Amino acid sequence: MMSLQIRKERVAIYPGTFDPVTMGHMDIIQRAAKQFDRLIVAVLNNLSKNPLFSVEERTDLLRQATQDIPNVEVDSFRDLLVNYVRQKDAQVIVRGIRTVTDFEYELQNASINHNLDPDAETIFMMTNPKYSYLSSSVVKEIAHFGGNVSDFVTPEVEQAMKLKFKRMDGEMKP
Repeated sequence: MMSLQIRKERVAIYPGTFDPVTMGHMDIIQRAAKQFDRLIVAVLNNLSKNPLFSVEERTDLLRQATQDIPNVEVDSFRDLLVNYVRQKDAQVIVRGIRTVTDFEYELQNASINHNLDPDAETIFMMTNPKYSYLSSSVVKEIAHFGGNVSDFVTPEVEQAMKLKFKRMDGEMKP
C-alpha cells in the first residue's frame, strides 16, 4: 500500500520598509520567489521612521513591481515580525545582505527573532554585486535633487518619486 505524503506549502516572508522598493530589493524578491512556493513581501509600518511614501503607496508600488511574479504577494504589518510570520504560517524570513555591516545588523535581528520563536528561520541572500551600493535612502536623496534614478528603481517608482518630490517642493515654496 502506497502512502500519500502531503507536502506543506513553503512560505517565506521578505519584510522591509521598501521606501521605495529598489532594484536591489527586486533582485532579492525575484531570486527568493524561485526558492519558495509563496513569497510574501511584507511592508513594515515602522512608527519610528518618517517615510517618503505611505504604507499604502509602498504596497501599491510593490504590487506593480511584482505583478509578473505569480507566487509573490504583497502585504503590510505593524507587529513583531515573528508574530506576523506565525500569522501567515510561514517558515522562513528572507533578508538581503549587501555589506558586512548589513550582516551584523541582520544577524542580531535573526538571533532575536529565533529567541522569540525558535521556529522562525532566517535565510540571508547576498545582493547581486551590481546593487551592493544601493539603498532606498541613497535613491531618495538622488531623486530629491533631480538626479536620474532610472537604473535604481522601476519606472513606476521613478514616476511616483518625481510626483512626490514635485508636490513637496510646491508645498515648500511661498
